[in-house]
Amino acid sequence: MSPNNGTISGSLSPVVFQILLALANSNSHGYGIKLEVEERTGGAMNLGSGTLYEAIQRLEALGYIAETESPPDAPKGARKRRYYHLENPGREALETELAQMDKIVRFARRKKLMPETR
Repeated sequence: MSPNNGTISGSLSPVVFQILLALANSNSHGYGIKLEVEERTGGAMNLGSGTLYEAIQRLEALGYIAETESPPDAPKGARKRRYYHLENPGREALETELAQMDKIVRFARRKKLMPETR
């Protein structure tokens, strides 16, 4: 199964994009990914457990992410959590998506559809 949602050829679904972005700079467990996505989107995207873990399984099967060791500073008393990190194919997919978004934003600015950032 592809992470593509079928809206634009080759684009990542919003859920997949957010998961890859959450893992871009640090390893995390599923609940940590969920919290980061909610914070980044201002609560606009609330990943349910089924949606999140189905996407994680697909991304693992595609080789985009992989399970990794818990960090040494992980709470010892907490139940065992599965941590994930971004693999090279996942990073490449994320970079491709971000480059496409950048092209769209630059086009919109040229057409004066959105203001320049300061």
